[in-house]
Amino acid sequence: MTPNASVPSSPSQTGDAPPIVEVRGVSKVYHRGPVEISVLRGLDLSLPRGVFAAFMGPSGSGKTTLLNLVGGLDVPSAGAVSVAGEILAALRPRALAAWRAAHVGFIVQLYNLIPVLTAADNVELPLLLTHLNRKQRAEHVRTALEVVGLSDRAGHYPRQLSGGQEQRVAIARAIVTDPTIVVADEPTGDLDAESAAEVLTLLRRLNQEFGKTILMVTHDPHAAEVAGRVYRLDKGRLASER
Repeated sequence: MTPNASVPSSPSQTGDAPPIVEVRGVSKVYHRGPVEISVLRGLDLSLPRGVFAAFMGPSGSGKTTLLNLVGGLDVPSAGAVSVAGEILAALRPRALAAWRAAHVGFIVQLYNLIPVLTAADNVELPLLLTHLNRKQRAEHVRTALEVVGLSDRAGHYPRQLSGGQEQRVAIARAIVTDPTIVVADEPTGDLDAESAAEVLTLLRRLNQEFGKTILMVTHDPHAAEVAGRVYRLDKGRLASER
């Protein structure tokens, strides 16, 4: 979906459509000097468009690495990752960066908002990489903030927001380009219980009402309960699926 699409899109029908994410025989090895660290080991995974998938497992099991591979932030040591029919390893760096900007929304644990920018300005940042003009960008930002329930906080700076509100601004930033998938790495990990519940409700709404494909890493079983599918990783392999 292009950055010119309305934000967010309406739910899509999966039908017999091909998987939105395909991971085939993927291994990932990092080198620390002479030491090889195997994080993923021959992983296979297929996810349909519109899924809300949670990934759980102990630290070091490969959850975040898997998100980074699907989001085009890293490349596998072996195997292939395909998202929306695009084999990511086949893209040159500039093309991969453009693909990532258009197709992936990122949500991280610590929000990564820029303190000197307002909520609206933070949400607008991904749109600066598109061909939208200023008026179009403002319309996208306004819609994204409406979706997360923060229209009245558009002019506020991060220091003027609660932790839950900051994360909702980060979610608005993640969806403002109407991405193909949203990847969320511990999106509630730094929040109190009430704020975490609000964020999870928002993610579920994005999935159920707007058809967003969401991949979420979490250590929290309560957070995983909102997902339609739950995968458990252990030592770089899929250990179970619900």
